Amino acid sequence: MERVAENLNFPTSVAVDTVGTVYVAESGLPLGGGPDKGSILRIGSDGVRSCLLTGLRPPVNGVTYHKGSLFISEGGYPGRISRFDLVSGEWIILADRLPGFGNYHTNMAVVGPDEKLYFSQGAMTNSGIIGLDSYDLGWLRHVPHNCDIPGYDIVLTGVNSETADPREPDTSRKARTGAFVPFGTSTVPGQKVKGRVPCTSSVMRCNLDGSGLELVAWGLRNAYGLRFLPDGRLLATEQGSDDRGSRPIANCPDFLYEVRPGAWYGWPDFIGGVPVTDTRYQLEDGLRAAFLLANHNELPVPERPLLKFEVNTSPLKFGVVPPEVQSCPGHLIVALFGDERYSNSTAPPAGRKLVRINPLDWTVHPVNGPQLHRPIDVTFAPSGSAMYVVDFGEFEIVANKKMHARAGSGVLWKMAPDLGKRQTGGRAAKGSG
Repeated sequence: MERVAENLNFPTSVAVDTVGTVYVAESGLPLGGGPDKGSILRIGSDGVRSCLLTGLRPPVNGVTYHKGSLFISEGGYPGRISRFDLVSGEWIILADRLPGFGNYHTNMAVVGPDEKLYFSQGAMTNSGIIGLDSYDLGWLRHVPHNCDIPGYDIVLTGVNSETADPREPDTSRKARTGAFVPFGTSTVPGQKVKGRVPCTSSVMRCNLDGSGLELVAWGLRNAYGLRFLPDGRLLATEQGSDDRGSRPIANCPDFLYEVRPGAWYGWPDFIGGVPVTDTRYQLEDGLRAAFLLANHNELPVPERPLLKFEVNTSPLKFGVVPPEVQSCPGHLIVALFGDERYSNSTAPPAGRKLVRINPLDWTVHPVNGPQLHRPIDVTFAPSGSAMYVVDFGEFEIVANKKMHARAGSGVLWKMAPDLGKRQTGGRAAKGSG
């Protein structure tokens, strides 16, 4: 591998056009003194960069090349998706006022075989209820924030959580908050919430001009990475719920799913097709999360994942090995961003590497390469001439729930496409579906 570009400010995405020109998105997250606006950079073959677009709403979560244009996903509030014409320099907003100001954001967009633009929208909460844990998120640190929006019509069980009310100077004052409602708003059993578009925890699509926005599937907590396989199937990585906030869920793995139109992926009541009430997700004190939805029988059967990643590895974006790479065509190279636990945790760091997935049996294999801080995106040059890997840079949660991050620590790597011979007896992903 070789370093193509260094000193990047928390980059999230890489795209390559038909002649091999490389484009990188810098997130605009003001971590470690970095800039507070996102940018799109063109990286020359000599590593020299030029800025095509700046002032974007952070975090910029995606840049995708398609037929002479870049499609850009901004996760700021509100989220939006735009198109930048590489010939004319024209920049057009395609979809605006997408859900935002919450735990997760508008994520990357990809163009499907039907020439429609598909993108994912993360959840506003960890598991359906706004809680004080949002203070601990380095990119949010604010309560209250916007609540989740369902994609399908739901009926609530009336579960509410009681916390301190940060809006009140009297710290003894309490707030009761239910699911899919603003902070400090309680719910009652049988309360109905109408599904609508745009919604959170979803995959949506629109025409390439931004018209015709519609829901594809609902119930994916944070499908950060999307990619179409050569056979037309849409795959998504999924970040599982955390042990935090008003509705903590323990031992939750991350997943890889096939996205099917009209499907439900279970969030917030099922994880990998398993109910949150199952003992495998209970906390150390034996408590388990309760259902938030009372109308499971009116929703599609929760989808099962193609595979489960180990807990806290955080699979983000992935590339599909092109057919020209003889060693493993059609395999997936996945960036494992890694855990965001406090650095004084006794558990060894999870993720922070690349893995290769064989789609014939969904087994996971190692990929050799340099030590990476936080790999976040993978893509291939035309005809498989090279593989590009984006390293987000130095970012850790340290004592007292603070962050350590270093601006300018991001790197774009270039790797030879020969990923080695197909391995046999690879490690099957834990609990693969």
